[in-house]
Formats: sequence, C-alpha cells, structure tokens
Amino acid sequence: MTQASISSSDKRRPESLSEPPFLSVVRSTPSSPERGRALSLVRDRNGTISPARPSNASAERWHSHVIGDSLVVREVIALATQIAASRSVTVLLVGETGTGKELFARGMHAASPRSAGPFVAINCAAIPETLLESELFGHEPGAFTDAKTLKRGLLEVAEHGTVFLDEVAELPLKLQAKLLRVVEDRRFRRLGGSEEQTLHARIIAGTNTALERAVENHHFRADLFYRLNVARIELPPLRDRNGDVSLLAKYFVQRYAESEGRESLRLAADSIDALERHHWPGNIRELKNVIERAVVVCTGDLIHPHHLSLQRRSLVPLVGAPAGATIHIPPEGKSLQAIVDEAIHTTIGLTGGNLSAAARILGISRPTLARKLRDESTVRRTILASS
Repeated sequence: MTQASISSSDKRRPESLSEPPFLSVVRSTPSSPERGRALSLVRDRNGTISPARPSNASAERWHSHVIGDSLVVREVIALATQIAASRSVTVLLVGETGTGKELFARGMHAASPRSAGPFVAINCAAIPETLLESELFGHEPGAFTDAKTLKRGLLEVAEHGTVFLDEVAELPLKLQAKLLRVVEDRRFRRLGGSEEQTLHARIIAGTNTALERAVENHHFRADLFYRLNVARIELPPLRDRNGDVSLLAKYFVQRYAESEGRESLRLAADSIDALERHHWPGNIRELKNVIERAVVVCTGDLIHPHHLSLQRRSLVPLVGAPAGATIHIPPEGKSLQAIVDEAIHTTIGLTGGNLSAAARILGISRPTLARKLRDESTVRRTILASS
C-alpha cells in the first residue's frame, strides 16, 4: 500500500500555542542525537531550563522520531507531549512542506497512552478521490463493482491507536462532510453498510496550507476546520531552528554513509557553514536529499561545498519576500481561467520557480499547484494536437 503506512509502537523511525507558566518535560538530544539516552529538561516560572527527572517516561521516546536541539523545537515537543497525554483530543499540525509533520505525529503517538496501538498514516493528496472514501471507511461486499469481500477502512484498522491525515486540505468537500461526522460523533459507516462503526483512534491532521484562507475561498469546510483546530501545533521551518541544520546534516551523513559502507565519511567545516547559510525552502526533506546526493557523489572522506549543489537549489531570495507583480486585464477583457493561469505563473516567477513557496503565496497546497500545472499542460497539448 503506497498511500498509507501502518506501524505498531515497537517500530521506531529516527529522523503557536502558549505554554503554561511552569512547564513540564522538554527534550534535548545529546551530542550524538541518534544514540544514547535523551536529556530531560524542565522550564521553571522564570523561563530557566535545567536538567530534571522526566515526569512522563513516554516523552523520552521522542528522540527516535524528531531530531533537534534548538529551543523552538524543544518548546514544540514540550507542548506536543502535554497534548499527547490526552487520550482523544484532536490535533492539527501546521507547517511548511518538509518540516516533518508525520515524524511529529509519530512522536505524539509514541508519547501518548495510545502508543501500544497502531499508527496509521494516510496521505489525502496521494490517494485517488474515487478510492479515498473506501480507504478511509472501508466497504461491504457488493458496495460497488469488484467489492467482493468486506474491507476494513484505515480508520477501523487504527483500532485504539492514532490516525494521521496528512495533506488534509486536499480532501474533497464530499469527504470533508463525512469526516466532520467522524470527528464530532466518532462514528462512521462502511461503504454499502448500514451498521455504524465506532472510531476508537485519535485523529491528528497535518497541513502545509493556510486552512483559514482555504475556508475563506470555500475550499475547506469551516465547521471541519474548527473541529480539527482543537489543539493546534505549529512546526517551525528549518531556517528558524538555530543549530539544528548541522545536527540533522551530521545525522543524515552518518545514516547514508553507513548504508553505503563508508562510515568514515563526514562533513568539512566549510560545508557546515554553507549548509547553515542556506535558506532551506524545502526544509528537512530538502536537507535530507542534499546530503543523500552528497554522499553518493563524494569520492573521498570529506564532503565539501561543491558536493552539496546548494547554488542551484537556492531559488528563493535569502532575505525578504519576493517583490510584487501586477496582472493586467485589457479593455476587451480576459477569462477568469486566463487570470488564474497568469496569477499562478507570475507567482512561480516571483519565487524563482519554487513551487512550495509559490503555493504558500497562493494559499493552496503544493500538490494542488502541481495538479493545476498538469491540467494546464494537458489542455495545451490537446489544443496543439487538434490544430
């Protein structure tokens, strides 16, 4: 199954709301983030962080999912750990593409009372709309053509664990209405079925889209937004995580070097400087890809800046936002679709071709922007073929 991944709590993968006056447990990774015991810290009334015995041992499990030692990451982990302690509260993870929303969701699952249950990740943008309802809710025999046997949906497969709905903004409006009932009543029906099933799992939703703007544009239901936005956690972009770039880069070098049988490979000092100066519009996912390529192309024991290929990736200006632009409508008029197409291409031009940045400016998700570009390309090919 390519669109959804299921794991139990014993399978670990490495990789804002206001805080209460005195905080709980925050995690700080040791100098080798992928090994050893994590260091537990507490923040007192004055904001001072100091070592302490963890109040919840499950918080220690974060280090196998989220790697980072910056203050902003420790604060997000502390908040997420507190929210995870609740058995049923719905969570909305908001962050740019590549900030690790699924890893944070896995961390919350591991730190929650539901950690013994399955973790089910569903990419709402990757599953075709015609299959998405059956994947989520399941179906009864005879519900549609080729439905020969009963199929349990992923909401049911999750049992008493956690369901992570990634790219939730991509859900069709029809399914948004059905998901609203699931979130409110914690009940659903399989396709073709009459018996109601009970949702036992916690729902965590993730999005890199401004859902408030999607609600204003009538692309997302307001009532569903308010039901998902109960416990909101905003994930910081990599450029705001002071010190985490080098920490993550060294981790990825070790990870990929070991897989290639080159344990002696490491980053040169000037490479670390170059990585820390980069803007990282693609966040952790971009960093991971940069390091993976560098490990492959480097023939010695030191990764130098020319192995990183950062210049070709720095498409977004490092300082400030892109300059504005004007869309011209001639006196004879212009179709709405032509205006939309011009807005899309103008925005892509302003961001230097970076689709993720363009999608954020347009208030849509990157998969939606990519789909619009594909649709436009298909129309143009059809017109050329018929001319």
